[in-house]
Amino acid sequence: MPERLTEMLMDTWTPLIILWITVLPSIYMAPMNQSQVLPSGSSTGLKRLTEEQRVLNRSKRGWVWNQMFVLEEFSGPEPILVGRLHTDLDPGSSKIKYILSGDGAGTIFVINDKTGDIHAMKRLDREEKAEYTLTAQAVDRDTNQPLEPPSEFIIKVQDINDNAPEFVDGPYHATVPEMSVVGTFVTKVTATDADDPVYGNSAKLVYSILEGQPYFSIEPHTAIIKTALPNMDREAKEEYFVVIQAKDMGGHMGGLSGTTTVTITLTDVNDNPPKFAQSLYHFSVMEDVALGEPIGRVKANDLDIGENAKSSYDIIEGDGMDIFEITTDAQTQDGIIRVRKPLDFETKKSYTLKVEAANVHVDPRFISGGPFKDTATVKIVVEDADEPPVFSSPTYLVEVHENAAINSVIGQVTAHDPDVSSSPIRFSIDRHTDLERQFNINAEDGKITLATPLDRETNTWHNITIVATETRNHSQVSRVPVAIKVLDVNDNAPEFASEHEAFLCENGKPGQV
Repeated sequence: MPERLTEMLMDTWTPLIILWITVLPSIYMAPMNQSQVLPSGSSTGLKRLTEEQRVLNRSKRGWVWNQMFVLEEFSGPEPILVGRLHTDLDPGSSKIKYILSGDGAGTIFVINDKTGDIHAMKRLDREEKAEYTLTAQAVDRDTNQPLEPPSEFIIKVQDINDNAPEFVDGPYHATVPEMSVVGTFVTKVTATDADDPVYGNSAKLVYSILEGQPYFSIEPHTAIIKTALPNMDREAKEEYFVVIQAKDMGGHMGGLSGTTTVTITLTDVNDNPPKFAQSLYHFSVMEDVALGEPIGRVKANDLDIGENAKSSYDIIEGDGMDIFEITTDAQTQDGIIRVRKPLDFETKKSYTLKVEAANVHVDPRFISGGPFKDTATVKIVVEDADEPPVFSSPTYLVEVHENAAINSVIGQVTAHDPDVSSSPIRFSIDRHTDLERQFNINAEDGKITLATPLDRETNTWHNITIVATETRNHSQVSRVPVAIKVLDVNDNAPEFASEHEAFLCENGKPGQV
C-alpha cells in the first residue's frame, strides 16, 4: 500500500516538476551577493563583505546556472527558452557580449549575445541524444577580449513518455510438461522502453496477461510466466496462445503499452496406460503355415506420444504359449503374433491366448493412477490344409533272396492322406531310380513285386523311390526311399580260379605228391 501511494504522488508531481524546469530558466536570476541578505545594522560586516565580493568577482564569475534542461519533443510557434547566462561583471550597460560554442551551437541552440538567453531552435529527441555539452564565454563587445575564461556546461534533454514498450525478441515459443503443478516456470519475456529509466516512470514497466488466463500467470515486474491451472492435459489441448502486455508509467492510466505473443506447447508425460482397441481378437491360420510367419496383429493404443507411448507385448496365459510368440513392431507399436511350432489341424483345431501390453517407460509420478498395462484375449482357429500323403515310415528296407520268383511280392509301403477328407492314394515307382525296370508296385496297396530275376553276385543293393499321389488332387505328392538288399543263395558250384597241369614220373612211389 505505501508503494502504491508513493507511485500516485510521483504521478501527481511529475508534470509540475517538468513545468517548473521549463519555465524557471526564463526568470532572471542575478547572483545574490551576501550583502543582499546581510542585516542592515552591520556596517562593518558590509564593508568587509564588499571587499571579499570584489576579490571573488575578479577570480571567478558568478554564472547563474548549474545545468540546463529542455523538454524533448516540445514544439510551439516560437523557439523554446532553455535558460539564461549572466555574469556578475555585466553592469547592464550592454558592454558584454555572450558567445556560445559546442554541440549544436548556432544550429540547435542560439544565444542572444546581449541578454544571454539560450533558445532551442529545433524539436529534440532524448532517445537520439540525451545531452549537449556547450561552452559559454563573456567578451567585451567593443574589443572582443574575453572578460573571463570560457566555462563548459550541459544542456540535458528532459524525457517525456513518448516511447511505448517493445518486445524485441517476440513472438515467443515455450514448452512446459503437461500435468505440471501450479507455479511451474514456463518462460520469461522481456520488453524494453527507450524512455529514460532514471527520470520518472516513463520506463517503469508492468506486465500483464491479456489472453491466456486462467491457464497461465505472469509476474508483473519480472515477466516470468508460470502455470496457473493444475492438471493441464496435453491429450485434451496441446497448444495455448498467450498475449502479454507491457505497460509503462508503472502500469497506471495514461501509460503506453506494447504486446507480444507466447505460444506455449504442453510436452507429453506418460500419464496414460495402453488400451487394447478390443477385448477379444479372432484369427485363423492354415495348419501348414511356415514357422515364424505372422498370423495376426493386435494393437494397444496409447494417448501419449513418443517414448511414453511405447509398449511391449507378452503372452501371459493360454494353451498355446509354447506354440505361438508375440513381438512388438517398433514402427507401428503393434503386437505381431507368430507361429513357433508346427500346427496340426487333425491334432488341435483351436487355441486361446491371453496377451498383455505394458508401457516400456513408466513415470513414477503417475504410477498411483493405476497399472500402465492392459490385457486382451486372442482366439486362434487352425484351418485344415490339403496336405500330401504321409508314408508310415520315412524310409523302407526290403530284403529278398536272389532266387525269388518273378512277380513275387518282396515288400510293401503304406501311406495315408492326413486330411479329414482322406483321399485315396495311388503308388508308383519313380523310373529314374529303376532304369532297368526290375521292380513293380501295385498302385492300390503299395505291394512291391519282382519284375526281372535278381543276381546278388551282380548287384547286391537296389535303391528305388516310391511315389504316393492323392487321387483327388494330383498335386499332393509324397516320396519315400526304398532300399532293397539282395540275399545270397547257393546257386553257384565251386570253380577253380585257373586250370592246373601235373607231371608224374613213371617210377613215382605211392603217396608221393
